[in-house]
Amino acid sequence: MSRPVHTLPKAHLHLHFTGSMRFTTLMELAEEQRIRLPQALVSDWPPRLKGRDERGWFRFQRLYDAARSCVRSEETMRRVVREAAHDDATEGSRWLEIQVDPTSYAPHVGGLGNALDIVLDEAKRVSDEGEIGVGVIVAASRIRHPLDARTLARLAARHAGDRPGDVVGFGLSNDERRGDTAEFEGAFRIARNAGLAIVPHGGELLGPEAVRDTLEHASPDRIGHGVRSVEDPALLAEIVDRGITLEVCPGSNVGLGVYDTPFDVPLPTLVEAGAQIALGADDPLLFGSRLADQYEIARSVHGFDDDALAGLARSSIEGSRAPQEIKSSALADIDAWLAPESTPER
Repeated sequence: MSRPVHTLPKAHLHLHFTGSMRFTTLMELAEEQRIRLPQALVSDWPPRLKGRDERGWFRFQRLYDAARSCVRSEETMRRVVREAAHDDATEGSRWLEIQVDPTSYAPHVGGLGNALDIVLDEAKRVSDEGEIGVGVIVAASRIRHPLDARTLARLAARHAGDRPGDVVGFGLSNDERRGDTAEFEGAFRIARNAGLAIVPHGGELLGPEAVRDTLEHASPDRIGHGVRSVEDPALLAEIVDRGITLEVCPGSNVGLGVYDTPFDVPLPTLVEAGAQIALGADDPLLFGSRLADQYEIARSVHGFDDDALAGLARSSIEGSRAPQEIKSSALADIDAWLAPESTPER
């Protein structure tokens, strides 16, 4: 009998702040604030987003922006962090790196610094409860000016650390067809000098050329998505040789029309090539699937047995910026999960 994936210890390294929100929470916030959400979001959840073209991304971004417009207070920001952490802990996560661009929330809470402080403080509070550790990734947007990214990188650097409630990484997100990755090198340099993990998006909406561009100009520790590196075997071999972890999000790949079905997501090819993989849920609010669902896809669609699922979980832990004691405990409990007739202690 297969072991339940929600008890498999793991790390979640690709989860966006607003996109982590529970659908029920969004509905409650919209009602409280009398915000009218798009029918595409509320009438048939999860919404239909398919389309790798500009129109498909526009649908996704429009709904994401509508959800983000409901996050207008410190209390709400804290709620988003706390619920995301609790939901992940329920699914076996021992460590979560939640990704946030504080720019969008700053006007409601007194500025960029305050917005990030709120997220960090709540990450520390929920971590202190002992169920899960939460680090924070500050992410710049490709559709804003590179100087804005440098501002965020400096802010992230001031809060850099390796404990729960610290900034542990710096990313670059949004539509990868816009913005020149080379123009963000300065921001990456600031973050890297502060000891932060470099975790930009790349290789989902665009192909291998975007991944190569990311390797050249960001020197990443991890790549958000990176799935389309399979289209260039030499590129994939370089990723493997450099030990770069790929944050693979099958649910969002299908949701955005990058692949037609979960079967088409090249997870087995990536694993067979030796790539380090950390499965991620990306934006459960819009794609309708959480982290455990990604492991179920690996099992039911791609035929991964319990040993292979445990390998994915180990890769997620090893690719994280979790403190060593959390890593060691989680890795030991993965072994316990695999042991006959045993259930790992939390």
